[in-house]
Amino acid sequence: MLRLLCIRHAQSTWNALGRWQGQADPPLSDAGRLEAEALAARLSREERPLALVTSDLRRARETAAVLGAALGLAPEPAPALREIEIGCWSGRATEEIARTWPAEYARFRAGDPELCLGGGESRRALRARALGAVRALEARFGAGEIVLVTHLGWLRALRPGLDLPNAGTLWLESAGLAEPALEAAG
Repeated sequence: MLRLLCIRHAQSTWNALGRWQGQADPPLSDAGRLEAEALAARLSREERPLALVTSDLRRARETAAVLGAALGLAPEPAPALREIEIGCWSGRATEEIARTWPAEYARFRAGDPELCLGGGESRRALRARALGAVRALEARFGAGEIVLVTHLGWLRALRPGLDLPNAGTLWLESAGLAEPALEAAG
């Protein structure tokens, strides 16, 4: 069984501004760099993973670079770990999205797994992508522990309702991830 230390990327400049990112590519903020460094210091004392795999989006790659230096691992980019694509919602604040697209935002808040956020990707599609990524990692690494640097939406695809701060960590076991359809609470 593969154990995954899942890390939400450190704070980006858009996180700091309250803007939705999706697959947009803002860098880490100054506070985010400090978060990544603090996490790296902690992990270097606690973990000896087989590999460090990261979303290829800049905020995740920058977080992974700091972690990789501390763990002695070269981060491996994986597009399948990207955040959900949110189309025209990208770069906007929650209030603007709720005001401009009230029906779609209500469906999002209700957890509609079929809603394509801002014309982008649905939660159901993201869940399939996330599960596929985990299965590919499991096939590649088998048993052991690896570190993933990814995004909150990606992690929520595997653990609906998850609340995890920037640079927060979550352990998942590949065997514990089921294939059933995403529930509406997603």
